[in-house]
Amino acid sequence: MKQNAEQRPDPSLHRKAAIAHGRAFDHAGYVRIEPIPNFDLDRTIFNTLEGAASRFVMRTRVGKEPHWDTDAAQRVQAEYDAARQAHALPPVDPALMRFMVEECDFDVEHADGSFLDHLYFCFEYGTQHFAEHSPIVLLLHSILGTGTNTFAMEASKIPALRKLMTEFEWTHVEAFPSALRLLYDLPLRRELRANVARLDTLQSVKFNRVIDNAPITMSAEDFWVQLNFQLIHLIDFLPVANWSLHQNDTAFIIFRDLYGLLGTAGKRSATIDYAPADLGRAPKGEAQSLGAWLTTKIPVGLSEKMASKSVRRFSERIGHSMDYKLVWG
Repeated sequence: MKQNAEQRPDPSLHRKAAIAHGRAFDHAGYVRIEPIPNFDLDRTIFNTLEGAASRFVMRTRVGKEPHWDTDAAQRVQAEYDAARQAHALPPVDPALMRFMVEECDFDVEHADGSFLDHLYFCFEYGTQHFAEHSPIVLLLHSILGTGTNTFAMEASKIPALRKLMTEFEWTHVEAFPSALRLLYDLPLRRELRANVARLDTLQSVKFNRVIDNAPITMSAEDFWVQLNFQLIHLIDFLPVANWSLHQNDTAFIIFRDLYGLLGTAGKRSATIDYAPADLGRAPKGEAQSLGAWLTTKIPVGLSEKMASKSVRRFSERIGHSMDYKLVWG
């Protein structure tokens, strides 16, 4: 799906619901989940995955789409329209937009659309529910790389891009792909949880930029803001429905862990309402093949280890170091 950065795509209904309410929703009972006909994993950011098992699991998780009940669809649309009326989207600097149009390739991202569908969802959500910080960060969060080694631009264009952004925006955009990989890996989340009682003494975090392995030092204040940006980003990867069935989806695992960690630390500043799944709730409107059902039985711990191994492999391929250091006071 070819899209132009100047043309804001119309969000899908589950994105509209999240934006309208500032909430991650399980839409079970209001949607029918069905496989996407002729789904091609190679047309998504997961085209670089290797191994038959990994590709099968990912194809099963993302190669499906919701079909909405008519009344529910109309309700969500009305709620979204009201939110857009109440919260106008800020303009994007024409020079920055021109850079996105002329210098970047946004042709792949999710199974259900392009890179831009995802970027604009994050931009809209941040505008409304994280208003104290620039939503430009969320519009450009993956411009320097995704978790699977797809890049919207070349590293040689970094100086031109940086001139078009504020210092705050650049700090978070250059760090975003690295912070995302560190969250998918296990050591950072484990170390933060092990030190939850002294998180207020954290001074800075050191790590490396994904696109070219350049060193980054981020202040603790910016680091907590960054993790809120990451949490908003993860909303768009949650299962649309039947959360009780998909507890081992990797993005869902990380969302739950990060949501809890930021809450415990008193650092969750973005508006994101979330209620854990009722694990005894039977799935609704989602028939599964035997293979798809088996993927839901992968233990959460094993799913995390698989994700950690995968993201480290992607970084090794491009010479990106996954090393990091928390600097304490």
